[in-house]
Amino acid sequence: MNWQLLSASTSNSVESLHADLNKTQQERDNLLRKVAELRMQKENIGSGSCTALNSEFSWQELQQATENFSESLKIGEGGFGPVYKGSLRQTMVAIKLLHSQSLQGITQFQQEITILTKVRHPNLVTLIGACSEESALVYEYLSNGSLEDRLTCANNSPPLTWQVRARIMSEICLALIFLHSNKPQLVVHGDLKPANILLDTNLVSKLSDFGISRLLNLPDTNSTAFLETTCPIGTFAYMDPEYSSTGILTPKSDIYAFGIIILRLITGKPPVNIANQVKDAVGDGAFGSVIDVLAGAWPFEQTKELAMMALRCADISRSKRPDLVNEVWAVVEPLMKAAASCVEPCSLGEKNIPSHFICPIFQEVMHDPCIAADGFTYEAEAIKWWLESGYKTSPMTNLEFADHNLICNRGLRSAIQEWLQQHPQS
Repeated sequence: MNWQLLSASTSNSVESLHADLNKTQQERDNLLRKVAELRMQKENIGSGSCTALNSEFSWQELQQATENFSESLKIGEGGFGPVYKGSLRQTMVAIKLLHSQSLQGITQFQQEITILTKVRHPNLVTLIGACSEESALVYEYLSNGSLEDRLTCANNSPPLTWQVRARIMSEICLALIFLHSNKPQLVVHGDLKPANILLDTNLVSKLSDFGISRLLNLPDTNSTAFLETTCPIGTFAYMDPEYSSTGILTPKSDIYAFGIIILRLITGKPPVNIANQVKDAVGDGAFGSVIDVLAGAWPFEQTKELAMMALRCADISRSKRPDLVNEVWAVVEPLMKAAASCVEPCSLGEKNIPSHFICPIFQEVMHDPCIAADGFTYEAEAIKWWLESGYKTSPMTNLEFADHNLICNRGLRSAIQEWLQQHPQS
């Protein structure tokens, strides 16, 4: 009897060991399959996507451009690797190195190229090329660093004026409207925060760091496009609470982060608990106490209305967050126009040029300004290039043009010429 019990026990143990071994082998096979897929994706990037960019750089070129990745040229450190400034083929660029040995690093490398080669907008950073052999990405260099740097006055930089902040809000809003309505697949940024918003010489903002962004199929019905994941990735203070708890990412996740960014631009405060601070101040009738006075004299009522909209954006419940086009833009646009009417000059190198003299596409002083059907003024060459490239929607609103007619903005052209004559060295 004891031998029978011992035999049965041994048999059960052997069966259990076999089951554990089979499970381990399956997990190993799945992991090896995943590694093979990622390696194949990386090879495809080297042969396909980078060709679309027309700029495949060698590792040696990047080393020379950055003086062998000198610490003195390091301008940032992301979650997936450092960023360096460099001179590449007589052009100033920013070079981001990804941890190529990391599976996440390879995925981010692929995702960034996939998205930035499919979508183009004046307020998205330009991807110039890549080095597939070492998983490095090459971008346009934006000299004023990140919005985070400017909000914290890093390196003793002066505070941004409310006019510049209002314009940045409008640029981010338009960029999100563009991404969320992109066809055939909309784009959810997924990690929207001031550190991922870069500023050029004119303090024009451009969204960057699309490594964890997602392309989602536009739904055929009025239902919301979404992606479900078991491992939410993002930055705590800006992460949609519902995405964090459920793993479901939607365009409303970006709207939550945008609400926090608006509150930071208005108040200058750190992001943690900022929504509750503003909500309490409004409830106590002391909204003025949280406005960042270093930005200048904000138009109080418009700013308060915007703060209330930002609180709706940052609502814990996704269903209560407002629509970007019909609700948020309706509040952001008037403040942007109020800022523009103040003719706040923006810096262009050592020059001071009124912001409305700058083409939204080329980011240069206009010489032949034309009004398009969206109501915005562009350099004629720039808007013609945009239309001839096959874009049917406005680069500023992402709404479809009613027509492609252009009207010469003679009044603005005269103002620009007069200004240039008064500033001959500019």
